[in-house]
Amino acid sequence: MGDIQVRNNPGENRYEAWLDGELAGVAVYEPRQDAVVFTHTEVDDRFEGKGVGSTLVRGALDDVRAQGDQHVVPLCPFVKGWIDNHPDYQDLLRG
Repeated sequence: MGDIQVRNNPGENRYEAWLDGELAGVAVYEPRQDAVVFTHTEVDDRFEGKGVGSTLVRGALDDVRAQGDQHVVPLCPFVKGWIDNHPDYQDLLRG
């Protein structure tokens, strides 16, 4: 089992988690002028329990943070729950 790699695929409006050359999960978003609205996160059943979802969300949020002027709107319950459990990412939420 290799490392999980997270990549932004702006053409599909989603962050992708890749594991051993296979697409393991996606976090779908809607780009807005000053925000990234996460609408859905899905991990393939074959990769459940391997940390794909958490790694995917962390990678996506780190990318949003690196853009500097973006906020996150977590409509997806998984992304919202992850942020709730990681206070160091709550600064990305709209105030």
